[in-house]
Amino acid sequence: MSAARPRVLYVTDLAYPARGRRYGDEDVFLTSRLRADFDLALCHPRDAAALMDAFDAVVVRNSGPVLAYQEQYDAFRARALGAGTRVYNPLTGRADMAGKQYLLDLSAAGLPVIPTVDHPADLGRLPEADRYIVKPKLGADSIGLRTVSADLLADLADGTVLVQPRIDFAYEVSFYFVDHDFQYALYAPDPERRWELRPYEPTHEDLEFAHGFVTWNTLDHGIQRVDACRAPDGRLLLVELEDLNPYLSLDALDETGRDGFVAALTRSLHRFLTG
Repeated sequence: MSAARPRVLYVTDLAYPARGRRYGDEDVFLTSRLRADFDLALCHPRDAAALMDAFDAVVVRNSGPVLAYQEQYDAFRARALGAGTRVYNPLTGRADMAGKQYLLDLSAAGLPVIPTVDHPADLGRLPEADRYIVKPKLGADSIGLRTVSADLLADLADGTVLVQPRIDFAYEVSFYFVDHDFQYALYAPDPERRWELRPYEPTHEDLEFAHGFVTWNTLDHGIQRVDACRAPDGRLLLVELEDLNPYLSLDALDETGRDGFVAALTRSLHRFLTG
């Protein structure tokens, strides 16, 4: 790292269209605040590999589903790993950053996740349900997600998709962490309007649940979002662990909450750059 103010390449797709969410607004806000401590430049994810050598670190934020630019992302990842480039989040994540295999592994291990299989021989491990969710292993942002009846599963479970029971959950809740430190939680009271989030006050048991998955992921630095649903029996079940570019829904927080998150992120980036 240079002796001057750290130079950070901030990767974002400001124009990415997301239902009920404004990715660009969030990154405009974050970069406006991070400039107090870092020299920043913003770039589209397709341009990151070509530009990153001029910076002390690359921060990947709201860059959209990798499927939209898979070739460029693979080139960026290979080049960053080969050059030892500091990438935040670090490229060693075991969750969504590495695909959806972790849901199968965690489910097979009996951890509190939505039961998940990918082959016909394993369908018997799923609880009976009226409908089932089938989604591509390489999917993101609900791309390719289907809701089907049980009689279709044997033909669809070909190893390229995840199969899960459709759970009549009470609500979805997300827990947001910087490094291993909990920051805030948000939930969607109406399952049909998942993008309308409100602050959520987690219990001690809720935080133990969420922190367990953050610990499992073994990332020393970075932002992680633990998405869960409240099952009919009252348990929380993991929906996904987003460790690549989790949207933060900062607009659902009050000013104090946003200030607290910015302060935590700033401290984390300084530790990351000097570690």
